[in-house]
Amino acid sequence: MTKFITYNVNGVRAAARKGLVDWVQASNADVVALQEIKSDAHQFDWGEFRRIGYEPFIFPAEKKGYSGVAILSRKEPKNVVYGCGHGWIDEEGRIIRADFDHCSFVSVYIPSGSSGEHRQEKKMEFLDFFSGYTRGLVHHQKNIIISGDYNICR
Repeated sequence: MTKFITYNVNGVRAAARKGLVDWVQASNADVVALQEIKSDAHQFDWGEFRRIGYEPFIFPAEKKGYSGVAILSRKEPKNVVYGCGHGWIDEEGRIIRADFDHCSFVSVYIPSGSSGEHRQEKKMEFLDFFSGYTRGLVHHQKNIIISGDYNICR
């Protein structure tokens, strides 16, 4: 059986200073989804995860210090899909998917909508898009696991 976990780190650099790498190692998970990494490949030493046996797949936001998702995996995925092909959603680094033999694992960071009416509209646009996106996945992938920060509950 494969063990999956997910965690909104609110900045991978800050989380690493607070013990993220040790926490991931202690979790003994096979695959870890991270949201709100707020870092690209050059702003953080992703080798820390490689050192403990995880290959990082990251999809940062284009805007520095904002959003972004990642998947850390002990098992080599058959395929990794960065983004969803939808303009601003990909610019904000909101979705990454890793396909394995037995399942597909998605890390998603849904906009919160709490910073104003415009962002609430973007959140609703995202949810409408994501509903269709996931329905489309069902036709091409088996055993889809959608994890992440849904930003739905107070």
